[in-house]
Amino acid sequence: MGKAVFDASPAARAVFETCDRALGRSISKLCFEGPLEELTLTYNTQPALVATSTAILAAIREQYPALKAPAFAAGHSLGEYAALVAAGALELEDAVRLVELRGRAMQAAVPEGRGAMVAVIGGDRDAVLKLCSDAKPAGVVEPANFNAPGQVVLSGEKAAVEHATELATERKLKAIPLKVSAPFHCSLMEPAARAVETALAKVRLSELGFPVVANATAEPNQEKDRVAALLVRQIDGAVLWEQSVSLMANAGVTHAIEIGSGKVLAGLVKRIDKRIQVLGVSDPESIAKIGAFLG
Repeated sequence: MGKAVFDASPAARAVFETCDRALGRSISKLCFEGPLEELTLTYNTQPALVATSTAILAAIREQYPALKAPAFAAGHSLGEYAALVAAGALELEDAVRLVELRGRAMQAAVPEGRGAMVAVIGGDRDAVLKLCSDAKPAGVVEPANFNAPGQVVLSGEKAAVEHATELATERKLKAIPLKVSAPFHCSLMEPAARAVETALAKVRLSELGFPVVANATAEPNQEKDRVAALLVRQIDGAVLWEQSVSLMANAGVTHAIEIGSGKVLAGLVKRIDKRIQVLGVSDPESIAKIGAFLG
């Protein structure tokens, strides 16, 4: 992950080296060589993804120095940190240390095996909220991600999520259990939110060069004084991705670049609003396509 851009771009290489120094360990080696079971531990995955996304962005800026600032940046869950680094609100070193702490705190918030998450396919917002309400007697179960029309992820206590899964099946909705290490983006993450809040209080935040659409509100923010509170709310609240993309489309966005490993967000954007075309950028070959894509 990120090796091709590391090899091709001095700017990307500098990003990975900065992240390694900030963490006091080689997150770059973990990105490039694995092992996968170590990379997928959330306290490793989170800084690895921020490092890789920021390195790719550095390579883009290196190759296209005249590229104008975007109308908006947005990131799905962890991606909001990379978006804030891109906008200049967070220093890279602070961001990777924060998300490492965030990963450890989210993992520690709920004992292993006590939480679960499930993707519900086919229901609208009201149908999913009704599922949560009807399953609530079994425990905590809440919407975690509004990913796209007809795709909402639920999170909470295992028994309650399993009950919601049964109800979804009875109501002719498709329910896909997710393989996760903890029930993210629900009220069970409150201890993690407090840990990140404490850490953010010690971090210097700067003015944003362009607005970042916050997961917690699906609204653009360009005020540095609001950044910390929005990041804290994101941990134990739902990711409003569908609403965020709709806001950008309605504001006139027609082209977007998905920076990082994979093209999941491009698929979601296509389902949310076809007015936005998305180019996935993760290596030198895709970076070379940006000029033609943006015209």
